[in-house]
Amino acid sequence: MVESTNIYAMDLLQANLAGHGTAVFAHQQTAGKGQRGKRWTGEPGLNIALSVIVDCSFLTITRQFPLSSMAALACHDFFSRHAGDETRIKWPNDLYWRDRKAGGILIENLVRGNKWQWAVAGIGINLNQVAFPGSLKNAVSLKQITGKNFDPVVLAKQFCECLEARYQQLKKGKVKEMLAAYNSHLYKRGEEVKLKSGPIAFSATVKEVSATGELLVLNGLKESFRFGEIEWLVAKA
Repeated sequence: MVESTNIYAMDLLQANLAGHGTAVFAHQQTAGKGQRGKRWTGEPGLNIALSVIVDCSFLTITRQFPLSSMAALACHDFFSRHAGDETRIKWPNDLYWRDRKAGGILIENLVRGNKWQWAVAGIGINLNQVAFPGSLKNAVSLKQITGKNFDPVVLAKQFCECLEARYQQLKKGKVKEMLAAYNSHLYKRGEEVKLKSGPIAFSATVKEVSATGELLVLNGLKESFRFGEIEWLVAKA
């Protein structure tokens, strides 16, 4: 049990006790971290709560989306292996199956001077949990999808293999190919969705995600949105 796998991994980095590929897995987190200050919660021993340290020394801090797409594609590669081709990447950092959330990604960076040295990719994926708090809208697990039970440690190792494969693709400079793959699995691509910017709700058609990580839409308040500028209004499944 740890407070947060991301915090634990970052502490290892700060103490120079870990390097690329180090993975921190927890059966239980007391303060799991989600995006934008939210908490990631899950029943102990049932899911994947994992943080992996990634060497980012060959990347530039001003272009972070390739690393984000790497993590998202690894999640898709892993989850679709078990859940099938209805698995999607919901911009910017969620794993979806149909209209239900199966997992999430939180990436935190370690920058020294102007050099991006490391990232900690935090991954939470629902495996065996079948009852979720009411505050978790549209949650789904692999067990609910397949009817099977899964070993979280075994599947965490499978995920790490998927992540390393996508990391090697990134190191080889295959950024365009990765962006194309990301967009091919993009949640609601080509469909009209409801979004919210501040107090304003509006409809728009999802087009694609740009090379810099912006969501591009048609017929919205504007044509592109950066992370944090909008939220999805997803109907309860």
